[in-house]
Order: sequence, then structure tokens, then C-alpha cells
Amino acid sequence: MNRTSNELVAEILEYPFAPIIMDEVNKALEEERIRRKQFYDEITPSMKAEFINGQVIMHSPVRKSHYDTAFALAELLDAYVEKHKLGFVGHEKIMTALTRNDYEPDVCFFKKEKSDAFTDDQCVFPAPDLVVEVLSKSTAKTDRTTKFKDYERHEVQEYWIIDPKKEVVEQYRLDEENKYELILKSSQGTITSKAVEGFTIDIRAIFDKDLKFKTIVEILTNER
Repeated sequence: MNRTSNELVAEILEYPFAPIIMDEVNKALEEERIRRKQFYDEITPSMKAEFINGQVIMHSPVRKSHYDTAFALAELLDAYVEKHKLGFVGHEKIMTALTRNDYEPDVCFFKKEKSDAFTDDQCVFPAPDLVVEVLSKSTAKTDRTTKFKDYERHEVQEYWIIDPKKEVVEQYRLDEENKYELILKSSQGTITSKAVEGFTIDIRAIFDKDLKFKTIVEILTNER
């Protein structure tokens, strides 16, 4: 059940021992803050790790299909964003710090209003405007639950989930109530981003190298 924070608070307040519950929660969160600080102190550029709900999650090397899919989309996005000076595209090692958790999205995009404030030494970033997660066996559940709710709550305007095996893209976008609405789920046709203004590509370009190169050439030669 996807309850709102107000509903959860109301449920806690129904208990006569609500203050005890809150004391226990605050104690647990304080311990979590200490672990999170240790995570920041110990993580290295060579590590692929995230801090999720108080736990350090170490990721194993990705399969080639996962890497190829994420890298292809990053190339397509970067060509378009750089051409039109729209902001910054990140791939793989962009540590995104939200209220409680730290993620390294497979691909992400920050609009110019945010990216203009980034420094060359920056290694921790705010909530992106677009996040793309490529599914793997070990991450699929988190991508569809914890991250989905967290990105939504932090008003990441657009969230794409890509299945590299089925070659299917799911596109979610915040609606008027700041809830993710499924806009598209397909392996064919075109996909248009609202977060990346004017960015429209054939979905097959993410999975077909020849079409990817053709699309990038079109972007760079003013045909897009």
C-alpha cells in the first residue's frame, strides 16, 4: 500500500505510546546518519555503491547488455544536451544525495539552472531532473520500489526504467499531484522527454548501434 506521509503520521498518533515510537525512530535515524557519514568517508571512485535505507549496497560489475544500453542512451542524451546547451548528463558514477539515501543512477540529467552551479571538484549531486535506471536481476526490485518512491518524492520530473533484455523502455512523468504517471511502455516507436526539452528519439536507437550513430549524426548536424 502506497500511503502518504500524512497517513503514516496519523497512524502513529493513534497509538498511546506514539512518543516512544518516535524516540525509537529518532535513535535509529541517528545511528543511520553515523553510518551514512562513514559511507561518505570510505567510498572510493572505483567503487559502485549506494546508501539505501541505512544499508550500504555494493554492486557487482554489470553485464555487457546493461552497460551498452546505459552508455548508448547517455551518448544520445549528451550529444543533444551539449548541442543545445541544456545542462549536464551524468553516467554511472554520479552520486545523487537525497534526503535519506544516496544513489548512483545509470543515467541522469540536470537542467542548466542546476548544473551551472556545479564545480569541477563536485562529487555529490542534488536530485536530477531525469533519472534512468537500467534493470538488472539484483537491482530491479529496488528500481521499481524504493528508488521509484524516492525519486517521485524528491520531484525528479521524469523517470525511465529500461529492461535491456526485453529492450523495453518505461517512461514515468510527474503529474499535477507530483505522482508518477506511466506515459509510455514500449520497445518500438519514438520517446519524447519533457525534462530534456525537445529530445525525441527512436527507441530502437538505444539498442541498435547503427541507428544510435545515425541519430547522433542527425543531432550534431542540425537535423534535430
